[in-house]
Amino acid sequence: KVDYDVCSNYGNWLYSAGIGNDPRGNRKFNVIKQGLDYDGNGDYVRLWIPELQGIKGADVHTPWALNSAALSQAGVTLGKTYPQPVVTAPEWSRHINQSLRERSPHPRGRTGPTHTPVQRKQRGIDFYFSSKKAV
Repeated sequence: KVDYDVCSNYGNWLYSAGIGNDPRGNRKFNVIKQGLDYDGNGDYVRLWIPELQGIKGADVHTPWALNSAALSQAGVTLGKTYPQPVVTAPEWSRHINQSLRERSPHPRGRTGPTHTPVQRKQRGIDFYFSSKKAV
């Protein structure tokens, strides 16, 4: 079964390209964060990229950040069996480091937290439609 919704898919591609509808300036799509949030164990990545089958858990989202021993054990050779990254955005560093250290659980895509998740401030609809503008 393929999960596909035409409108959501096109909207997400536009958003990723930086031309989607977003009221916040300088907004960037973080593929590492999205992978960790929605595919915390990396099962979807391994389904579509068989070259990464040997990488366990969320490390599959950042194979270029693994040490040579872990890559060798997984049967991955960067630049040969899997390409080197074309771009590594500075905004990813927080999430790349998170994927290699203890991972904080996310309510989507994970089973059972390993520790108490950090409480985030709820942003409700007033966040998007506030009459006060940040300068």
